Formats: sequence, structure tokens, C-alpha cells
Amino acid sequence: MHVCPLSKVDEVVARTGAGHLLSLLSMGTEVLRPASIPPQNHLHLVMHDIVEAQDGMTMPGEAHVRNLLDFARSWDRARPLVVHCFAGISRSTASAYIIAAALAPERDEEELARTLRALSPSATPNPRLVAVADMLLERDGRMVKAIKAIGRGADAFEGVPFELKVEH
Repeated sequence: MHVCPLSKVDEVVARTGAGHLLSLLSMGTEVLRPASIPPQNHLHLVMHDIVEAQDGMTMPGEAHVRNLLDFARSWDRARPLVVHCFAGISRSTASAYIIAAALAPERDEEELARTLRALSPSATPNPRLVAVADMLLERDGRMVKAIKAIGRGADAFEGVPFELKVEH
């Protein structure tokens, strides 16, 4: 699974030969699906990168996370999945963490969070997405605690693309 900002989607999809794409963007932010990704292999979730409700903004919620989990579980892993948000720092890193945890339920949440930090110094996973996933995956707060433990990532305009291995 590869994580990147919107500005690098075409490049990362082409370089990796990805067959699936997960886009997490605010309303009004356009994403053009690369031609190599079939429409049924692209999930576009519309939400803002917020943690608490704000007027005029879409907070990540249970429906978003359920759709994300269904999409991840339908991924056959024959070709890579690219996960992106606008900057490749918050919504996408949270989603990659969630997908890796969901597809490898025996994987330790803290080890996974430390791996995420090592791969992406700027990763600052959206805590709302992680909290909803923690509840849906019945991780009893361990996902939230592990992400809190790695802290805020280094300041960056956008994240550097990285690959997070998904255990089988």
C-alpha cells in the first residue's frame, strides 16, 4: 500500500502499477482518476481534515470508515493500493494505518504506529478517523493510544510518498 499527497497520485500510480485508489478529500477538491485504475477500484471519500464538528465542514464519521474498511477488504492485493489525501499527512496516513490494522488483526497497534512514523516523519494521522476505526475494529482504544504515542509529525507542506507493507 502506498501513501502520497494529491500532487503525486499520477506519479505513484504509474511507478507502482497500482490497481486501486483511495481518495480522501474535502468537498470541491477534484481528483482525476488515473486511466489505469478502473472506476470500480476507486473510492472517493469526501471529508475535511478535522477532529471536531465545524459549520460547513464534513467531519470524518462512521460511514466514511465503514466504506473505507469495505473497500480495503475487497482489495485483492494483486496490485498495489494507493491512498491519498490533499497533503499526504493526515487523512491518508490515518487510513493506511486503519487498513493495515484491519487486514492484519493480529498486528500490534503500537508496532504498526511506530512503523508508520519511521516511514513518514510528517505523518500526523487524523485522530477522529483512528478513533472511529478503533471502535469499529474493536481494538479497545489501542489504536488511539498507539497513534497518540507517536505524536504529531514533523511540519511539512506535503508528505513524501511511502509504502506501508500490508501483512497477509
